[in-house]
Amino acid sequence: MSLDAETFDALIDTVRRFVAERLRPLESEVEATDAIPDDLTAEMKAMGLYGLSIAEEHGGLGLTMSEECRVAIEMGRTTPAFRSSFGTNVGIGSQGLVMAGTPEQKAEWLPRIASGEIVTSFALTEPDVGSDSGAVKTRAVRDGDTYRLSGTKRYITNADKAQLFTVMARTGDDPGARGVSAFLVPRDLPGISIGEPEKKMGQRGAKVADVIFDDVPVPAANRLGAEGEGFKIAMRVLDRGRLHISAVCVGVAERLIADCVAYATERNQFGKPIAEHQLIQAMIADSKTEALAARALVLETATAKDAGKDVVLESAAAKLFASEMVGRVADRAVQIFGGAGYIEDYGIERLYRDVRLFRIYEGTSQIQQLIIARETLKRGG
Repeated sequence: MSLDAETFDALIDTVRRFVAERLRPLESEVEATDAIPDDLTAEMKAMGLYGLSIAEEHGGLGLTMSEECRVAIEMGRTTPAFRSSFGTNVGIGSQGLVMAGTPEQKAEWLPRIASGEIVTSFALTEPDVGSDSGAVKTRAVRDGDTYRLSGTKRYITNADKAQLFTVMARTGDDPGARGVSAFLVPRDLPGISIGEPEKKMGQRGAKVADVIFDDVPVPAANRLGAEGEGFKIAMRVLDRGRLHISAVCVGVAERLIADCVAYATERNQFGKPIAEHQLIQAMIADSKTEALAARALVLETATAKDAGKDVVLESAAAKLFASEMVGRVADRAVQIFGGAGYIEDYGIERLYRDVRLFRIYEGTSQIQQLIIARETLKRGG
């Protein structure tokens, strides 16, 4: 259910001011320490950001997809690590439960996810399994009222602080996606260990790590949906997540464009601001046009999703276009800033590194192309 216009406008205004006044001044600190300050995390919880997509009956804000995307755009105007701290609770770490959970599962977990008391993670990727997500090797073997879960998951966002994992594991002998099931796995079960956070190219402050399951006893009551439905659940979760990430890409692009305009207006070369040079204007124009196109595609697709339409193709198209777009905008920003764009002090080189991941996670650009082509052929054009 959508919020009334006045309430939602107040939320957007609060998020916008929070980004400008609290988050952006701390970007360099987060980059240096590779950590989000605890007081900021507490503020984000108090604002309800951990429960954006969770229904009000379970303590969340219950935003529509369109509303969630608009919040994500605002959060994109700062380093992506801030958004990532609650992103799994809003998206891939909770939506399997929202979409396929039993009333008992929802009552047990969703209120604590919405409040931020519990941080969630989505455990699909493995050392040998990435884009081919139906090929998971982690196994869950039924033993009475328990499944024995064994395997390793890789590059799991927020694994270092997660208290609940949505895990995709093979439960049968059926090949490919048909043999995959989904499980809610609390971190405190015996046999779970977390690897050291990976050293990454960008998005410092957002941690990813291995999660190792060694004969972990998972109650059968923690399975999401029926056996063999895990892949379908994962794909539904990723459809929504791709739209959210697309909106974040739009926000980052709009931030970069604003920074470019401010810099180009002040920086003088050949006796005038570089903003008056046509080749600089061309880069600004291209960036603005692409960002507007991405915003329109994201919000139109979100509106269609809220209306109950099939948006598999459109979500993939939004993810492909927005993630590739923000990469181009970031590259132009470095060029517009010149030497300053390559220097840490201005933050442009940081965002240039940060946005590179958007073209990889929650489905690479190449996977999005395959989905778009498949769905277009299926629809006949």
